[in-house]
Amino acid sequence: MPPIPTHDSDPPEPRARHLARLVLFVFLLTFIVSRVLVFLIMARLMPDLYLHLRGTHVHHLNYGIFGLCGVGAWLLFAPPRGRLRSLCAVLYAIGLALTFDEFGMWLHLGGDYWQRASFDAVTVVAAALGLLAFAPTPRNWRIKHVLATAVLGIALAAFGTLFLRTLQRHDVPERLHELEQGAPR
Repeated sequence: MPPIPTHDSDPPEPRARHLARLVLFVFLLTFIVSRVLVFLIMARLMPDLYLHLRGTHVHHLNYGIFGLCGVGAWLLFAPPRGRLRSLCAVLYAIGLALTFDEFGMWLHLGGDYWQRASFDAVTVVAAALGLLAFAPTPRNWRIKHVLATAVLGIALAAFGTLFLRTLQRHDVPERLHELEQGAPR
């Protein structure tokens, strides 16, 4: 298979792997920090930092969506070079983490916070980012990489099926439910 043609501005492979590792690190850090802050606020161990507009709590999912939109526009209309590419990767990772941290809200906009669905989604996204950061490039794949990709695809399909079934059972841990009900609105 011939290599895919690239533009002169495309990064060399080591740079792309560095950016993937940076995205993975910032994604996980943002997820952990946002979860800790949410739990501390819900437990009333720190002040309410939530943004409220006319009585509506603006979830950090929205910050992530706007961040991803901004990064997408930046990449399309003024592609960054040099260190700005690293900044773009950091902003992308933050937006991705804030959005997927509240993945459960994509499916259920009312009622419980769906902590488990969000955690599962972040786990899958982090695993995919880890593969991008550390897997060999497709042009260097051997049969074992193709087979591993096929197995991973089957595993992800099984995970998705089980994930959807779990969502239908409404298994939200009781303490998290209590914290959510007593949290500032």
